[in-house]
Amino acid sequence: MKRNATAVWNGTIKEGNGHLTTQSSVLKQTQYSFNSRFADGVGTNPEELLAAAHAGCFTMKLSLDLTQAGYYPKQLETKSIITLDNGKIAQSELTLTAEVGGISPEEFEKIAREAERTCPVSTAFNFKIILNINLKK
Repeated sequence: MKRNATAVWNGTIKEGNGHLTTQSSVLKQTQYSFNSRFADGVGTNPEELLAAAHAGCFTMKLSLDLTQAGYYPKQLETKSIITLDNGKIAQSELTLTAEVGGISPEEFEKIAREAERTCPVSTAFNFKIILNINLKK
């Protein structure tokens, strides 16, 4: 499987702007700029997109792993916070809130940590990953 996205940038780093388009067209000429990356400007940015990719990939992998272990994941919600520090992406902090019937907290944590370790996006990253787990009863 191959997926693609295209970035177009016009102008200097601070005054310029660009747009992103994904193969699926979910992002279609979606704006990004210096302000959307480093301030509160309108548009997206690479760190936000990495956060979405990591949260989405991990959550799907966890659903797969739980299902294969015989559990029914009623709801899995993951937030990822990507930290950019001194020009480098330093970490992704995942916070998982889950509703899964019939599973012990210990078994759930074991499966969740393995999903974090083996999801394709986690394996592509070369920075610290933190996983916080909240299992609802």
